[in-house]
Amino acid sequence: MKRFTLFGECLTAGLLVLLVALPVVTLLPALAAGCAHIKAHVDGETTAMRVFFERVRAALPGSWPVSIGVLVGFAVLAVDVVFLRTRVAGGGFVAVVCVVAGIGLAVVVLRAAAAWSPDVRWADLMREATRRAFADLGGSLLLVMSFGVLLIVTWQLPPLLLPMVGCVLMAAVAVDRRRERLTEEAR
Repeated sequence: MKRFTLFGECLTAGLLVLLVALPVVTLLPALAAGCAHIKAHVDGETTAMRVFFERVRAALPGSWPVSIGVLVGFAVLAVDVVFLRTRVAGGGFVAVVCVVAGIGLAVVVLRAAAAWSPDVRWADLMREATRRAFADLGGSLLLVMSFGVLLIVTWQLPPLLLPMVGCVLMAAVAVDRRRERLTEEAR
């Protein structure tokens, strides 16, 4: 029964994150609140929707410039992939590099969202998440695999997008907790 409730929380978190991220510039606060929602469920804390929106509100300050930068980065990479793949000789290789860069950016964004707390600035979170993405390649690979599962499952059954977004958030939380545990064991 506990596993089913975790799936229900993933479904709820996925739905709420997709709704809050609709204005696009609220992507980072939505992801941070979604990760905090999953953490709260795992830790036995409240997962009320009111608390989710309080977390979004707490994550908003300072997030807009970083959210816009992330979205511009994804847009530039997507345009490069489409343009280079079809119009430039040897563009296939550069398109692959752009896809890998886009996946790397997504990993950094998820790591930052999973590590978010109200007392940390988004720019600092992104810097630290970039460092952690390279320092913990195993955790980054786990997040890449979660993206792969998300793509395959939603390609086969599009209605499963909601719970799969929640599952990717859960993977980000698990990778963050894994990093914390490994850091404690190293001491």
